[in-house]
Amino acid sequence: MGRGIAQIAAQTGSSVLLFDMQLDATRAAQTAVFSQWDKLCAKGRLDAAQAVLYKSRLQCADALTALVSCDLIVEAVVERLDIKASLFAELEGLVRPTTVLATNTSSLSVTAIAAQLKRPAQFAGFHFFNPVPLMKVVEVIAGLKTSASVCSDLAAYARQMGHTPVQAQDTPGFIVNHAGRGYGTEALRIVSEGVTDFATIDRILKDQIGFKLGPFELMDLTGLDVSHPVMESIYHQYFEEPRYRPSIITAQRLAGGVLGKKVSDGFYRYENGIAQISPEPPPPQVAEMPPVWVSPRASRRAELLLLLKNLGAKIETGASPSSMALTLVAPLGFDITTVAVVERLDPARTLGIDMLVDDAATQRRVLATNPATRTDMRRAAHALMARDGKAVSVIRDSGGFVTQRVVANMVNIAADICQQNVCSPTDLETAVTLGLGYPMGPLAMGNLYGPTNVLEVLFNMQTVYGDPRYRPSPWLRRRGAIGLSLLHEEE
Repeated sequence: MGRGIAQIAAQTGSSVLLFDMQLDATRAAQTAVFSQWDKLCAKGRLDAAQAVLYKSRLQCADALTALVSCDLIVEAVVERLDIKASLFAELEGLVRPTTVLATNTSSLSVTAIAAQLKRPAQFAGFHFFNPVPLMKVVEVIAGLKTSASVCSDLAAYARQMGHTPVQAQDTPGFIVNHAGRGYGTEALRIVSEGVTDFATIDRILKDQIGFKLGPFELMDLTGLDVSHPVMESIYHQYFEEPRYRPSIITAQRLAGGVLGKKVSDGFYRYENGIAQISPEPPPPQVAEMPPVWVSPRASRRAELLLLLKNLGAKIETGASPSSMALTLVAPLGFDITTVAVVERLDPARTLGIDMLVDDAATQRRVLATNPATRTDMRRAAHALMARDGKAVSVIRDSGGFVTQRVVANMVNIAADICQQNVCSPTDLETAVTLGLGYPMGPLAMGNLYGPTNVLEVLFNMQTVYGDPRYRPSPWLRRRGAIGLSLLHEEE
């Protein structure tokens, strides 16, 4: 992280001093950055004269005292409050009163780090993301006593570096790591309930929503030695808020050293850096397809009926299904078992289909069984939905499908960030799309799939689970209730 910050600072005109307590590490960092510039030259992406100029701006410091003349010092040491606080206390005694001290912490309190400083107004968070030259967003975090001018100067400097600054209040996880809780954490809950496996969840979220990486691919890439401590840190800093509850799955894997791609063993096994994922089995072959009856309460019922017609299904239109019919329900948030019981349907012939997302916009359909679903009905539903070649996943019963649960939690946490005034809705969307690489921001996702639909998923999941982690944010409830865009900011 420190190398990346140094690289872009030198590239944009700053004279940069690198320092590490181990001189060998300082030299290694300089060598690594120089090597990066040499590679860019070899690829024709950087002029040789420019590389020479950049290298002249990046020097090594052999002692902390060498930093005395710096206008800005950015720390990127280990994520421990005591070490960071001690370092800044020492730095403050060396530098000029006008020097800005900044921490690159990803989850620790900026205010807590600055607590012992004599000039906390000159201290702020300046959080970059790895790899720094490619991740074009930086969080500028004001501590309780940070000067507003310091934050505006840091934002201007980020723009000079070619990055997009977003302003955040000093709250656990700031924007990106806070907003990111809804993706991996809910996916871990789904696995822990036995709904489906890691690979299926990754496939569903990539194919239905458009994520570049599924949550388990992402955790493997980041490494559980990084991501699990962040989960715990945010959870404890928010005084055990249920929405952020970590998973025993990642705790156990971290303890066992199953960290991810960096050790070739994570949620997937890796050979030469490539995940070894078993291919999906082909759809079942069904000789005779039963007629299909669709619940009148199904979400997007008209679209579902048209889809079935296009797939060549024989559709029943009676008030109730015949004794031979495959029965399809499409709930938002409710489990298939509950729907079957409430609607007085035969559970043995009932499956659910996720219709939160427009079928035309997805690359995958998701079906859900209940504990009583017959094998022949499951096979028939799978074969029918795969007739046009679209991928199909069949998962076990739970409150909400994979996509519904993950999207609803992402939107709800984002709405809560806005409720807390951690940042503006616009900065939230910018930070998440640039910092996490999501196909769209969580608020835009809520707009696309409908605030009322998201609220229905959350309310119904609260009923199914009786768990406060699905409690809708007041910010989301107000906007969902009156149909306003989730991006709308109050006057």
